[in-house]
Amino acid sequence: MSGRIKAGLWFDPRTKLLLLLLTALGATMAPSLMYELGLVVLVALMALVCGEWRKAALGLPAYLLFYLLTLAVMQTDSSSLQTTLMAFLGLFHKVYPCGFLAGIMISTTKVSEFLSAMSRIHAPKKLVIPFAVMLRYMPAIREDWHFIKDAMQLRDVSPNLAGLLTHPARTVECVYVPLMMAASKAADELSIASVTRGIENPHPRTCLVQIRFRAADVLAVVCFAAYLAAGLFWKEAFL
Repeated sequence: MSGRIKAGLWFDPRTKLLLLLLTALGATMAPSLMYELGLVVLVALMALVCGEWRKAALGLPAYLLFYLLTLAVMQTDSSSLQTTLMAFLGLFHKVYPCGFLAGIMISTTKVSEFLSAMSRIHAPKKLVIPFAVMLRYMPAIREDWHFIKDAMQLRDVSPNLAGLLTHPARTVECVYVPLMMAASKAADELSIASVTRGIENPHPRTCLVQIRFRAADVLAVVCFAAYLAAGLFWKEAFL
């Protein structure tokens, strides 16, 4: 590997985990909606730096729609509507930045790199192995989903919200049941493959990629930590 993934900068897996922790703390202690918007913009910039142009182009506008919806709900005169929607929207604003960054982590981190990085910090196997399987599990399920969706569209079954509302039993039977079966099968196959490839080997792992902190890692951590500190000590700037 040349140090780049998808024409973007390569980041140490440990850096990504630290950024996810800082993002979770920032989303939890966000002083205002404006601060959460800035946090999502920061994650979108991270996606661009990593070469994930599509995720940045889709993730930020999607959040902006919910941001505008939240502002509209806050301006309504109906207290019952505010109470009903703000509970959901408040949870959405807390979870979205973490999910956004987690998606970038999964798509830009190879299992071998992750295992080597965790071996460097002597992380326990009980914590490392589930994360390693998850990194391979999510792309496998996404691939199965595309196969099932294409097959069902040939049979005039739409795997979307409209199809679920108009033909709920048929959609569940033809789309979601096969997806659950594929997910269960993929989990078993990945677990067996991981054990076969020596994921439980107690000896130190080797990797062709040099797992070490670079200037980009330090800069990314400084930016996220500075934004977290700004939300903690200069709350009035985001009100």
